[in-house]
Amino acid sequence: MQPVRQSGPRYRPKDWRNTPTSAEPSLGTGSTRTDASASADETRGWVSQPTSAPLDFPERVPLLEADILEIDMSKKILVRGATGTVGKPLVEGLLAKGEAVKAASRGNRKMDGVESTPFDFGKPETIATALEGVDRTYMLLPAGYLNVRDLLLPFVEAAASRKVKIVFQSAFGVDANGANPMRQMEILLEKSGTPHVILRPNWFSDNFHHFWKAGLDQGQIALPAGDSRTSFIDVRDIAASAIAALTSTAFDGKAFNLTGPEALSYADAAAILSEVTGKPVRYAATSDKAFIDMLENNGVPAANAAHMASIFHPVRQGWMSVVTDDVMKLTGKRPRTLREYAQDKVAALTA
Repeated sequence: MQPVRQSGPRYRPKDWRNTPTSAEPSLGTGSTRTDASASADETRGWVSQPTSAPLDFPERVPLLEADILEIDMSKKILVRGATGTVGKPLVEGLLAKGEAVKAASRGNRKMDGVESTPFDFGKPETIATALEGVDRTYMLLPAGYLNVRDLLLPFVEAAASRKVKIVFQSAFGVDANGANPMRQMEILLEKSGTPHVILRPNWFSDNFHHFWKAGLDQGQIALPAGDSRTSFIDVRDIAASAIAALTSTAFDGKAFNLTGPEALSYADAAAILSEVTGKPVRYAATSDKAFIDMLENNGVPAANAAHMASIFHPVRQGWMSVVTDDVMKLTGKRPRTLREYAQDKVAALTA
């Protein structure tokens, strides 16, 4: 999970409760209702009874040969967001395995060794070209859209009609409530008949050198996260999990909750970053209002600032402190700790 970008309309976690939890979407019908009047404390759709104790991971768990069912590598893998935070290491890893990759983006960005194709979820006419010659795809939600279901539905329908396997990057904890738009997309995939794998990553470790870098530079990370813990995950482990899901049929039809190996408070995280980088940084727990005011003072639109504050409600409730071994199940390797992330990314953290 990562904070959304600061442009365009967005769905809000606080909108998830406006559809009855028993609602199950079907392909080709219905829509997700939103209601901006709901309070942030009404957020639903997250794991409510976390287990935050660190897991005792072996360095590697060998996958049984019988469980690794290789699939046809003669066709391409379509990756949306190929130059993004997860997409870049995902593409690099797929190329290293000898896979042919097709990169899809609105700007049709070029990448070495990769076929590029223009693609926009909001323009259904770009779907057929993007899926041409493809038998697998990595799908994640583009930032800046309100109606998740209507945005992604045409792509899912087109992929399902071609039996293209979809690995969907969803969000951590959404399986707790069927009203969550992301969970509704998961249900659509489950009912589509097309091969699929669902990945639900927790908050990205990499947010520290992306979204929160300005705070690091100033020596203080001010967030409305309280003193609760989060099992941060390195995006390289998300990419490795996606590679496993895309290059094997062993995980088809399953969902995986991706976390790091330990749950840390933001104060713990700040202490680790200070030690690794040699630059003192502290965590300052702030209120939603103070956080919103800070964002608005830096030019973030009011609605977007309110949304960005609301996504920390599950963190404060402790729902993001769950630790799983799902990365190990997919990759055979333990996920990286926040300290390992910081050691590897020290240049980016101190630039």
